[in-house]
Amino acid sequence: MSTLKNVGASRILIADDQPDVLEALRLMLKAEGYQIESANSPAAIVAAIEARDFDVVVMDLNYTRDTTSGQEGLDLLGKIQAIDTILPVVVMTAWGSVELAVEAMRRGARDFIQKPWDNARLLSIIRTQVELSKALRQGQRLEAENRLLRADGRPTFIAEAPSMQPVLQLISRVGPSDANVLITGEPGSGKEVVARTLHAISGRSNKPMVTVNAGGLAEGVFESELFGHIKGAFTDAKMDRVGRFELADTGTLFLDEIANVPMNLQSKMLRVLEIGEMERVGSSKTRRVDVRVISATNAKLPEEVANGRFREDLLFRLNTIEIHVPALRERREDIPLLASHFLGVHAKRYRKSLQGFDAAAMQALLENQWQGNVRELNHVIERAVLMAQDNLVRLGDLALRSGAHSPTRLEDMSLEEVEAFLIKKALARYSGNVSQAASALGLSRSALYRRLQRYGL
Repeated sequence: MSTLKNVGASRILIADDQPDVLEALRLMLKAEGYQIESANSPAAIVAAIEARDFDVVVMDLNYTRDTTSGQEGLDLLGKIQAIDTILPVVVMTAWGSVELAVEAMRRGARDFIQKPWDNARLLSIIRTQVELSKALRQGQRLEAENRLLRADGRPTFIAEAPSMQPVLQLISRVGPSDANVLITGEPGSGKEVVARTLHAISGRSNKPMVTVNAGGLAEGVFESELFGHIKGAFTDAKMDRVGRFELADTGTLFLDEIANVPMNLQSKMLRVLEIGEMERVGSSKTRRVDVRVISATNAKLPEEVANGRFREDLLFRLNTIEIHVPALRERREDIPLLASHFLGVHAKRYRKSLQGFDAAAMQALLENQWQGNVRELNHVIERAVLMAQDNLVRLGDLALRSGAHSPTRLEDMSLEEVEAFLIKKALARYSGNVSQAASALGLSRSALYRRLQRYGL
């Protein structure tokens, strides 16, 4: 029975100068559900690739009679990449050596197999390359779409995984409204991107979106940051200051890590949400503001309410609609797309020419646990772009510290790496709950948030 029932329109180009080899490959791959085209010379390979799209090329390295050097195939790899930078090539040779295979992969081949081939191994290689090819092409398409969106002032929002479809549906339904939205999810999962998308598709999109990171504010400055102050209201108040609510008037206020707002200010915030009125610190003058509030948290607010740390009536005002963003490990289908997007962003920033990831690097990205979610992925890709020495990001460039691909011995890490490692372990232990993780680490919530930002977690 076939092990590949979902390949559908997956198209493979097989190339060899021997008719019996082509026929054997054709019969085997056709039985697996693939569409097969064949070529028997370098010129025919180039013509086929120029004429239509393929998901994988499986090709011999030698085409001239009595030639065993593989030079024809090696030269052909560069021509294929010039036509299609994403197209994966699996090379075959009956006289191959390790050195020849290494040279072929250095020039852009994704994998190799020797004749006579093992059917199971060849099918496994093709299956992997088809999946990677489709993911990378999808990422390429989304990037083009995102360029159009960015031209309209919209944020880049990549979400193709099934687990993200409820999120997209809620965004499309409530985005155009003025309803207050509470976004929940682990640190780094993309809550701010959801917030910016909601604002971008709302009737307030031509007005400001003002962001307040409540997790990064010391308690003593909360009130002034949110509501502003007048000159002389306190010792350091040397001039009037406009608060974030006023700055966001007629637009959107994004309150990140809303659970960190002190209890003594929650009643004042509730008043603004209910009647749109507030006073600056030190002033008795009432000011009216028209603000849509989008808030986000990784905390479980019902538990915070039960423990007396958050007002229930404020929670009711904030979560007219609640949108939960899944952790990255719950939407692994998006990892190739996100990785390709971040690769493009950072490659442009650092002026490097990078075409993508090799198979081992992409596999490691797919298998990593990503306790820091999308933010951590972005951080890892940025580092990899800086470390990459040729046109592909390779496994060693990623420097992943978790999972099966890298060591986690404390003695092998720097002080900062140890701290980041322990933070990730604490977050994993408490399912992303920052309050509990901070307590276990002996840190305040705000101190832990600062470290999360520093380490890209």
